[in-house]
Amino acid sequence: MATTVDSDSVTSPPEEPAAAATGRSFRYPDRLPAWAVALGSVLSGALLWLAFPPVGLWWTAPIALGLFALTLRGSRLRRGAWAGYLFGLVFFTAVLHWAGTYVGSVWLFLPVSQAAFTALLGALTPLTWRRPALLPALTGGAWVLSEALRSRIPFGGFPWARVAFSQADAPTLKLASLAGAPGVTFAVAATGGLLALALVWLLSERPPAANQRQLLKVVGAAAGAIALMAIGLVVPLPSPGGPTVTVAIIQGNVPRLGLDFNAQRRAVLDNHVNATMKLASQIAAGTAKQPDFVIWPENSSDIDPLANPDAYAEITQAAQAMKVPILIGGMMNGPGPTHVSNTSIVWSPTTGPGERYVKRHPVPFAEYIPLRSIARMVSNKVDLVPRDFYPGDRVGVMTMGKYTLADSICFEVAYDGLVHDAVAAGGQMIAVQTNNATFGKTEESAQQLAMVRFRAAEYGLPAVMASTTGISAVVEHDGTVSQHSGLFEQAILVEQVQIAAPGHQIATVAAVLGEWPEILASLATAVALALLWWTRPQRRLGRRREKAA
Repeated sequence: MATTVDSDSVTSPPEEPAAAATGRSFRYPDRLPAWAVALGSVLSGALLWLAFPPVGLWWTAPIALGLFALTLRGSRLRRGAWAGYLFGLVFFTAVLHWAGTYVGSVWLFLPVSQAAFTALLGALTPLTWRRPALLPALTGGAWVLSEALRSRIPFGGFPWARVAFSQADAPTLKLASLAGAPGVTFAVAATGGLLALALVWLLSERPPAANQRQLLKVVGAAAGAIALMAIGLVVPLPSPGGPTVTVAIIQGNVPRLGLDFNAQRRAVLDNHVNATMKLASQIAAGTAKQPDFVIWPENSSDIDPLANPDAYAEITQAAQAMKVPILIGGMMNGPGPTHVSNTSIVWSPTTGPGERYVKRHPVPFAEYIPLRSIARMVSNKVDLVPRDFYPGDRVGVMTMGKYTLADSICFEVAYDGLVHDAVAAGGQMIAVQTNNATFGKTEESAQQLAMVRFRAAEYGLPAVMASTTGISAVVEHDGTVSQHSGLFEQAILVEQVQIAAPGHQIATVAAVLGEWPEILASLATAVALALLWWTRPQRRLGRRREKAA
């Protein structure tokens, strides 16, 4: 007679004797009901959001990931998938809601699409419980794998709001110098896995006090969680060891926020020129230090300065007044009539425009529109981007007089490879030029500053963030902020920082390893989870029955 097996038991733990028969006083359920899974997923997503700026309760991240793992213990893969999607929908909607400030409901396509990656994560999570001893490592690896995928697909990926970027104020930040963002995400997720194990063991067959071995397991898991989160406190972070330079950041501000930012482009350029001239006057009066170079933000000249004589003359006047190079952010026409280029230009006080860096990773559906004809059927907002931004192919390393910067433009700071390329090519410090005028609220800028702080600690290099509207900031090599501006104001920041010596900018383990920690962790996790799926009890039972037949 044919035997069928309930698919609901695909990833469930083996059946155990009833509680009454074993004398259990406490018991964490083998599988939660659907309503509890839904509630746990929502709570987990909300807790993870609280870890990110502007709230910034970094310690809620491991709790969120541990709660999510607990929620899916014993679940089917299908239940894990929809629970993961719900988790992601809550988290991404909350953490990215600034994206909808001026574009209406069309922004919801961002959390809806990103939640697909946490749906995959949710489908994998029940498998991690098949080997409890491996749960922390598999939980960490599954999160690394999920973030690796969404950092690359589709359209080049969207790595914003990775777990690691919630840890700018946490002891785990220094782990960035060992294995970058994947390493910090792994540590936080593995901590969550240890917390989940500790609770399951605590609420297991009998009270831990009645079972010494059980008590040791609970204490060991809890101690491991604390150690993982605190280990960064003893990780040494190398000093840059190079010369001390004085850097100036100009935050010109804009007349109005919103999607009509480009219509104000002359006023925005004038604001940055005027603020720079004000700094030159302060230097002449002896009330400000002479900088070695000046950094303007992205879109500080949305008028093409090479095509517009007035803009060219204004920027040249500012550079000559400062007597040092200015790194400007300009919107250049071309290539061709259908494209523009988001470009950084080194503007010399003597020779004018020099080195250029064109943003290598324009943001899909914001700076260029993939599948434009189809996207227009969804929303006519795509026509707010009449010309697609053209991706550059040159690494963002910029020579500012005697010094070299590793430059990123706006969202590029979230991409591991783009920052690494610029540092490896000779960047003695990190510069991030950004324009927050189209987002209006504080969340986007605060989250971006957290990523700048993360990159500083990852490479042991100072970093600066120059914004049109704020937050602009100077960050030390250990990720601490030494000076920052407010939001929606004109500001001038002048600060001394120690940069790397030429040829010695690769000083941390993370800088040497590059993408290898992420690649190895993702591959190892994928293989381990595939083996756990293939050897699950359901399949073993089916093979035994086939042999018996």
